[in-house]
Amino acid sequence: MTSMLFDSHCHIHDRQFYPEGRQPVYDRAVRADVSMLCIGTDQADSRAAVEFVQDRDRAWAVVGVHPHDTKGGIDDIGVLLSEMPEKVVGIGEIGLDYYYGHSPRLVQIDALEQQLQWASDYHLPVSFHVRDAFEDFWPVWRNFSGIRGVLHSFTDTADNLERALAAGLYIGVNGISTFTRDFAQQQMFASIPLEKILLETDAPFLTPIPLRGKVNEPSYVGRVAEHVAAQRDVSLDTVAATTTDNTRRLFAI
Repeated sequence: MTSMLFDSHCHIHDRQFYPEGRQPVYDRAVRADVSMLCIGTDQADSRAAVEFVQDRDRAWAVVGVHPHDTKGGIDDIGVLLSEMPEKVVGIGEIGLDYYYGHSPRLVQIDALEQQLQWASDYHLPVSFHVRDAFEDFWPVWRNFSGIRGVLHSFTDTADNLERALAAGLYIGVNGISTFTRDFAQQQMFASIPLEKILLETDAPFLTPIPLRGKVNEPSYVGRVAEHVAAQRDVSLDTVAATTTDNTRRLFAI
């Protein structure tokens, strides 16, 4: 039997993505021996993630405001953290995203700094979302020593990968690694040390091959694990055990 898998980044707590209901999605994950982190993207969504995981023993919550949504404010995350609900194990997904520009850059930077301060105050790891913004991300990162975290859905350059690994960050690998046709990305994914990988789905998005066209869910994280194993010529059990241990260690689960 394959070792337990851990989906380190999903959004199955958000009702809008699963018309059939969230419980069947969770149940399929449990039957596939998959645990999961439910990641908040704004203030209300973070509270929804906390509510969803409370009575589900294979799910934990990470709370924060996605850079796209920082223009809507982040203060309630501070309130939520002060309450420290059971099963909140991290802050995220937070960061900078200049690809779409849904929130002004200075607002994103201010929100990232405040949420990193909360991560420092509460000794919580961070799930980062950084897209087309590493030139501003690294200077902010340097101001917060001791922060532990993962670069969720990393697809950037080999140089930024090297910098992330040198900083002690983990790398989130999802379905993109199975379907990208960008040779540089393929090489980058293959070069990530297994001991620094966290598997993720980003469900309901980024469904891996061969399930493209379906709504993604945590039970599909095994497809990502299979790709990682084949890429490195190691067993699926090795990938499952190592990446699950990585996730548990980072988020103290």
